[in-house]
Amino acid sequence: MPEQVRLFINEQDILVDPGISIAAAIAITSSITTRISVTGTARAPVCGMGVCQECRVTVNGRSHQLACQILVEAGMHIVTGERA
Repeated sequence: MPEQVRLFINEQDILVDPGISIAAAIAITSSITTRISVTGTARAPVCGMGVCQECRVTVNGRSHQLACQILVEAGMHIVTGERA
C-alpha cells in the first residue's frame, strides 16, 4: 500500500491515501464543508465533476479551485469557505 499523503485543511494536519481528490479528502477526514453560501448555508460537492462549483476551495493560496478535480499532493494547504 502506498504511503499516505500529508496535507493541511484549514490548518488541520490530515493524512489521506494518495490518488484521491481534495473533495474526497475533505469528506472522509472531517465534517468540514467546502464553502458557505451567501445565505449562510453550508455547501458541499454535488456533481463530482466540476459543473456545480460547490466544491470551490483555496489551494496553496489560489482561490476558486475545484476540489473534486484536483488530486491531493503532499504538503498542500487547503482553505475551505467554511473558515472565516
